[in-house]
Amino acid sequence: MCDSDVGVAFERSDRVKVEIRTQDLLSYEGDALIVNLFEGVGHPGGATGAVDQALGGSITAAIRRQEFKGKLHERLLLHTFGQLPVVQVLVIGLGKQEEFTLDRVRSASAEAMRQLRAVGVRKVASIVHGAGIGGLQADQAACAVTEGALLGLYRFDRYKKPEENGQKVVQKLTLLECDRAKVPAMEEGVRRGRILAEAVSFARDLVNEPGNILTPSELATRAKKMASGLGLTIKILERADMKKLGMGALLGVAQGSQELPKLIEVSYKGRKGKGTGPRLGLVGKGVTFDSGGISIKPSEGMEAMKGDMAGGAAVLAAIKGIAELKLPVNVTAIVPAVENLPSGTAQRPGDIVKAMNGKTIEVINTDAEGRLILADALCYACDRDLTHLVDVATLTGAVVIALGAVRTGAFTNDAELLRQVKEASEAAGEKIWELPMDDEYAEQIKSDYADMKNVGGRKAGPITGAKLLANFIGKTPWVHLDIAGTAQTEKENGYQVKGATGAMVRTLIYLAMSFAGSGKG
Repeated sequence: MCDSDVGVAFERSDRVKVEIRTQDLLSYEGDALIVNLFEGVGHPGGATGAVDQALGGSITAAIRRQEFKGKLHERLLLHTFGQLPVVQVLVIGLGKQEEFTLDRVRSASAEAMRQLRAVGVRKVASIVHGAGIGGLQADQAACAVTEGALLGLYRFDRYKKPEENGQKVVQKLTLLECDRAKVPAMEEGVRRGRILAEAVSFARDLVNEPGNILTPSELATRAKKMASGLGLTIKILERADMKKLGMGALLGVAQGSQELPKLIEVSYKGRKGKGTGPRLGLVGKGVTFDSGGISIKPSEGMEAMKGDMAGGAAVLAAIKGIAELKLPVNVTAIVPAVENLPSGTAQRPGDIVKAMNGKTIEVINTDAEGRLILADALCYACDRDLTHLVDVATLTGAVVIALGAVRTGAFTNDAELLRQVKEASEAAGEKIWELPMDDEYAEQIKSDYADMKNVGGRKAGPITGAKLLANFIGKTPWVHLDIAGTAQTEKENGYQVKGATGAMVRTLIYLAMSFAGSGKG
């Protein structure tokens, strides 16, 4: 048996508290206890076995009756009837042991917590999935459980009337660990997991906001508030500033709306001294509502276009997380924020605009606006003396046709930087897939009247969009991430909930971690 000892507690703004406690799980007094089981296990061992024995073999009996097999996300909810201090025990399936990963810890934790919230549980204890027989490092397992739990419990309901009988809320999650030697590492894992989850939630909140609330000006205001709370440097460029810099591509998109455009620049300097380390630039598309402009979209589903600033939300959330983690790396986030609406002042198909670097673009389709605002933002980033660039954008519907909602499309001019981004995405559990950038694709965006045109026809749409962006980054190592298919989801699954996903936030943070850890920051 373990001696009872409460470790450091970590709180979120949404009232969920996560703590580490060195205590035997059979003595935990709360509403519910979470244990786990791998698929195919007939007789539970370890913590789950101890709970099974305390419950008179109820888990084994359920397995024998094939009521529970341990498949990923499968749930077995048992009432203890006084056999344990808790009212309920939830056994969560982890799937096959040979397929076990940190991301499965995140998703299983999320599914378990949502299930218990649905039945009104307020105080929950859980074993740290993967820290025992799963073979994961203690800090990584605690981080993943925390991430999954907090992201799985996320909801966006600020515009809904509170339920008459009170909303079901989980107040506290206690992670139980008998081995005191593991507790410091687990406390650090919980801290890191909370920061990662809150960064994603920050992005989700921005994307879920309606367009009448989250205008370019409001996005700038929220970026200011976030930056001031973390001591970050922020600069907001106004329309006059952009005109002076020659950002004709960005201003062309913005001219159809009464909402003023903003270019948001947030900088974090985590590297001390005057060394020559790389400076990471994160650029995010910030179209706060996209009607398509004169090339107007179909009305069905247009409400989702409030989320066309998901790339901008991702880079702001990432720099928030990077700053809170105090990573020794220098990072700048840049968000061109506009609204794309049709009006008497809107740009027309056939217009020609000039970007900040002097290159001209013929506007064939005003609904291909993201690449226009990113053209100027990427030029601006290069002028900020950033040595590595990653842009994130809901750029093309065509990438959804190519990759669906499973993977983010990735494009690059630098294999080494893409390798680092891929490693970061794997650590975060966010899947990406590289698409080609052959020179021949540039033929599709050649214009008779300008240096290029903003669309290249139906073929290879995600690639021609990336090929246009490549004209504005010079020789800077660059990765473009097209999140049109992954920025929002229509159903709950694991730690993703309906609505905004916060795609690529954690990938960008893990990328910054890798820069810092390898001395590149």
